Amino acid sequence: MNLRQIMEKLQGTALLQFIKFGMVGALNTVLTYLISNAGYYLFLLHEQICNLIAFFITVLISYLLNSRFVFSQKERDAQPWYRALAKVYVSYGLTELVLAGMLLFVQERLLGIPHFIATFVNLCVTVPLNFFLNKFWAYRKSGSPAAPADKETAGTHNGQE
Repeated sequence: MNLRQIMEKLQGTALLQFIKFGMVGALNTVLTYLISNAGYYLFLLHEQICNLIAFFITVLISYLLNSRFVFSQKERDAQPWYRALAKVYVSYGLTELVLAGMLLFVQERLLGIPHFIATFVNLCVTVPLNFFLNKFWAYRKSGSPAAPADKETAGTHNGQE
């Protein structure tokens, strides 16, 4: 079985979506690093301002890429873009700003875990959580509580073919 056959078999599955989601996340991780360091070293901004700027830019990029390549919706089933974008910002805000911040505080300050280990552990928590929040909440069609808006289920969860 070659790679093309494997990809065709996985098409539309949650595993393939998770892989694509991870690829978008990897790109955003690199962009966050570049934006944050450019702001800090080139523009001499405070590190938290740099992180906030990087957050807003990369979440927008994440929304644009994920909405087109990971959680694509049929046009008639799509919720308004601004609603999905707001949900994406809330999802990432909760996991990346609030949860990761609390976890880092506990891990580093209270437990003495080194930063490079704590951030890796946090990725193992926040990436899957972000995937599920995006799949089942941010990109879910309005008025459809259980059905995510992806290629396989969009248009079929309401009895449409």
